[in-house]
Amino acid sequence: MLASLRTAALFGLDACPVHVEVDVSFGFPSFTMVGLPDASVRESRDRVKSAIRNSGFDFPPHRIIVNLAPADVRKAGAAFDLPIALGILAASGVVERRHIADLILLGELSLDGSIQATRGVLPIAVAARRDRLAGLLLPASNAAEAAIVEGVDIVPVSSLVEAVRALNDLAAFRASMPPIRSSPALSAPPALPAPSAHAVPDLADVRGQLLARRALEVAAAGGHNVLLVGPPGAGKTMMAKRVAGILPPLTFEEALEVTAVHSVVGLLGAGGALLVERPFRAPHHTISNAALVGGGSQPRPGEVSLAHHGVLFLDEMLEFNRNVLEVLRQPLEEGYVAIARAARTAIFPARFMLVGAMNPCPCGFAGDPMRECRCTPQHVARYRSRLSGPLRDRLDLTVEVPALPPDALGSGTDGETSASVRARVVAARARQRMRYGGDGLLTNAALTPSLMSKHCALDGRAARVLAAAVRQMSLSARAYDRVRKVARTIADLAGDERLGADHIAEALQFRM
Repeated sequence: MLASLRTAALFGLDACPVHVEVDVSFGFPSFTMVGLPDASVRESRDRVKSAIRNSGFDFPPHRIIVNLAPADVRKAGAAFDLPIALGILAASGVVERRHIADLILLGELSLDGSIQATRGVLPIAVAARRDRLAGLLLPASNAAEAAIVEGVDIVPVSSLVEAVRALNDLAAFRASMPPIRSSPALSAPPALPAPSAHAVPDLADVRGQLLARRALEVAAAGGHNVLLVGPPGAGKTMMAKRVAGILPPLTFEEALEVTAVHSVVGLLGAGGALLVERPFRAPHHTISNAALVGGGSQPRPGEVSLAHHGVLFLDEMLEFNRNVLEVLRQPLEEGYVAIARAARTAIFPARFMLVGAMNPCPCGFAGDPMRECRCTPQHVARYRSRLSGPLRDRLDLTVEVPALPPDALGSGTDGETSASVRARVVAARARQRMRYGGDGLLTNAALTPSLMSKHCALDGRAARVLAAAVRQMSLSARAYDRVRKVARTIADLAGDERLGADHIAEALQFRM
């Protein structure tokens, strides 16, 4: 007998519909799987067989053929276990419906028949609503994530036995089903819950470093990239870890994008739902190209996409391989990563704020008035050359973080709190949203050249200051534009509509 069910495969952040066709016929006992399954899907044969038997059902001692269509799309992951098992039971008559086209079935089976969580449920739920399907039958631990999408019926199950009961008598199963934890709906965004007050350390812990604190405030207000340069122990890492706390709260649309990326990677965890805190990613300097920007035979997001709408922190930036740093150019410029494969191209969002930290020289003490630098000029030049000119051009602000004098360390005077700085950042972002609402932009860092001529016009004195700086500092055209973007953000923080010479001067201070 033939049974046909529906599931989905992930390619990047997109869900592709997959039809699971199971044929059980008389013949020598065998279990054949076709339709371009990878090793993880082929291994499901043993899991499915044990799960069916340990759930109290008879595994048919016949010839079994499982076809995963379309055959030109590679299938990966363990989420195909449940639809394959239910297809075998449907073809054997245990499940009364042999053709189930209105539900997407997802879930990884354990040998005892229990159903484990799977990844990528949010994009699949969005695809189910797009294709106007009735709903999803999925692991109970993924129910809160799927419930974000309004208009899709969610049937959470914890075991293969429950899945069979749900398909045979859905109304009776619903009557015994506990309510799904409420979650914001995709079609009608409510106010998001506030992030945890203790999730991010407070900027008040930082002593001194007024210039660096100001640079981080400007960077957060405009979505700019910033590089902190200073000796070891000056507080670069400490300040970088507090940047996420001064960024504005996620909007509902941003939260959906962040949640979708983390869902595909499998970082939501059991029972995870909508993420409401800005991501902060700090990869180790030994990271590879593919781990940073994404890749693999089945493309998966990298660190730059996991930092989408958040912060990507590269501590000891010059310790990263130069070829790894160079792959950041396109995401920093375009706001996305395109990974091309033979079958299709996966697009991952990557609109993040880059915060880098580096020492001024290999030993770290160049320019330090208290400790002697032992590096030769050649060593310093070779060290700094690891950061290429094109990548440095894409860093809007570069700020020196000097070592604190001993008397400042024990002063006990706290700096300004993250909440105070965040209030100014939120106000500046609100001005940008109002200004660019019709253009689809959120921050000054995303301004296009055509919009810059409209929103970053300079008065006569400001134009002369910038022209002189271009000649004396040998600024490139990209650096020229980025100075104007930073000046636009400084003006927004001050509540000024036009760019003046003082705004340009402060922006130039962060390019030296």
